[in-house]
Amino acid sequence: MLSEGNSTTAMQAQDILRQLRMPELDDFRQYVRSLPTNALMGMGAFAAITTYWFATRPKALKAPCDLRQQSVEIPGGERARRSALNDSHANLTHYYDDARTVYEVFLRGLRVSNDGPCLGSRKPDQPYEWLSYKEVIDRAECLGSGLLHKGHSHTGDKYIGIFSQNRPEWTISELACYTYSLVAVPLYDTLGPEAIGYIIEKAAITTVICDVPEKARMILDCASGQGKSVKTIVIMEAFDSELVTRGQECGIQILSLKEFEAVGKAHHQKPVPPKPDDYAIVCFTSGTTGNPKGALLTHGNIISNTAAFIKITEGLLKPSTKDVLISFLPLAHMFERVVEGVILIHGARIGFFQGDIRLLMDDLKTLQPTVFPVVPRLLNRMFDRVFSQANTPVKRWLLDFAFRRKESELKQGVIRKDSLWDKLIFKKVQLGLGGRVRLMITGAAPVSPTILTFLRAALGCQFYEGYGQTECTAGCSMSLPGDWSAGHVGPPLPCNAIKLVDVVEMNYLAANGEGEVCVKGPNVFKGYLEDSKKTAEALDQDGWLHTGDIGKWLPDGTLKIIDRIKNIFKLAQGEYIAPEKIEMVYNRSDPVAQIYVHGDSLQACLVAIVVPDPDFLPIWAKRKGIEGSYTELCNNKDVKAGILEDILNIGKEAGLKSFEQVRDIALHPEMFTIQNGLLTPTLKAKRNDLRKYFRAQIDQLYAKIKM
Repeated sequence: MLSEGNSTTAMQAQDILRQLRMPELDDFRQYVRSLPTNALMGMGAFAAITTYWFATRPKALKAPCDLRQQSVEIPGGERARRSALNDSHANLTHYYDDARTVYEVFLRGLRVSNDGPCLGSRKPDQPYEWLSYKEVIDRAECLGSGLLHKGHSHTGDKYIGIFSQNRPEWTISELACYTYSLVAVPLYDTLGPEAIGYIIEKAAITTVICDVPEKARMILDCASGQGKSVKTIVIMEAFDSELVTRGQECGIQILSLKEFEAVGKAHHQKPVPPKPDDYAIVCFTSGTTGNPKGALLTHGNIISNTAAFIKITEGLLKPSTKDVLISFLPLAHMFERVVEGVILIHGARIGFFQGDIRLLMDDLKTLQPTVFPVVPRLLNRMFDRVFSQANTPVKRWLLDFAFRRKESELKQGVIRKDSLWDKLIFKKVQLGLGGRVRLMITGAAPVSPTILTFLRAALGCQFYEGYGQTECTAGCSMSLPGDWSAGHVGPPLPCNAIKLVDVVEMNYLAANGEGEVCVKGPNVFKGYLEDSKKTAEALDQDGWLHTGDIGKWLPDGTLKIIDRIKNIFKLAQGEYIAPEKIEMVYNRSDPVAQIYVHGDSLQACLVAIVVPDPDFLPIWAKRKGIEGSYTELCNNKDVKAGILEDILNIGKEAGLKSFEQVRDIALHPEMFTIQNGLLTPTLKAKRNDLRKYFRAQIDQLYAKIKM
């Protein structure tokens, strides 16, 4: 006779069979009655375990639309496509009715957070200290009133320079502008003094808010040439009397931020809220050649981009006042500022890094953020660091095995960080980011599909890839929840449409689903400041922004960036070459950190400068039986030959034509950086500077080829 417990387990087994839709249930009951008690107990245990698995098995995230059709064609004959998430043909302009300007974003954050913590910062080895939403808004009103007292107004002198690293005072200064319908103009030192002077003169900036005295001195240097319009410099940190004296000699008043806020408090003005169509920011983009261009962005531009992200993740991400963002990507660029808008509109918190990227990991562990925007270069370093620790065959096998198990779940739409493999293998890397990250987003440059897929699996959080540029505020496409495949940048955002137009000289035709990416919607900028010629080159008569990137529609309605129109040249035999496309392919090679592909109309073939990955190269070389320091490996002919062979194989697999493959390479041990002048502040290659910098190596490569 069965005990009560055994009866229960038998019933559980029957329930499981019903779930499995087995028609032979009556036969099974007869079979169960004939079994010995021990067998029944074993079967009962199995049934209990199976029931537990059914109840606790990981659930896949529900995709917001059919992932086989993520965008739909808009009738009209242009082959333009819109997001499948759009409820109508209209592009999304806002998400919340009470937040249609960036100023209203802060007011909404104040309300929904019940005046909770807003902006946080820390000193070395100290916890974060927080300003509440009300404190931020009050300080912004004081600072803004000070600006009005100095003669600024939304109808006249409205451009305010902000020259600072990410910190609470940056956001307070920005909000001060928005509170009184003024316009923020971010400056950043990687532009260089000449470009900063150009921007100051172009926007006729009379007041610049700086974080440290060194930047104030750079402004004073500009005052002797371009940039003579500056009359007031406000400095966040302490400075000496010598700087004040030098300012007086230049006809510029220098005040501390505290003094300036006190002036504003004594002459407090009622806010002058902006309208959605009012300019919010002039974001100067540093091109690879020529002077920076000032993209005019409205409050409506920013809000529509913010709304699109919220729309994509609604029901899954559910931002709340408990969310925390780590702010370290430059606030001078729109990617970071749109992400911060998503945080502030929900009354959540922003914690700023200490200002030193080398201390970022310590900031992450202390802040424990839930939202972590990143750029590909940081992802590459994270990936390399994980694999460099798998320094034995057994560790590498375990890492690969664990990744494959989590990748399998990923393909089924399952995102989690509580599996056995998380606890055994990936917990350390998750804790390195604070242990609470639930959302990551990358943009600004392409990311390797291999790296993106690995980190999605290893970190166990929602991880999106977006694509865009300053001229469409930040993003125009982004991957959707549930689609954790890599190698594309998702469908159009719900705030804009995308079409591809013919680039005949490169054989890209819209009829084949390929062409230049063009964007239209409320997130597209209004033009460049005082530059109608450049505006006409970017915006056509119908309002389409021409990005200069070549895209391809994939069968599921997502967009893949495959090439770039600019930087095209002909080889001596007349073949067109787009070097950035080739670089994107070669960057898939494990030992390659950066690569510059070179060619010109006087040469019949391509050559390249390769910067090997300093973390991964020793591991890769050791597998080939080659050892030595990083510098020694960069000078090793066998290492060079191995890397050349690897990138040529990758190029062949990717379908590069024979004339698109490099003939030879030189290894260079120093990374291309903003500091050495080889990258723009948005981490794009400065091709003209790279050509000049490596002229000798390039000439040597061609001389060797001709021998």
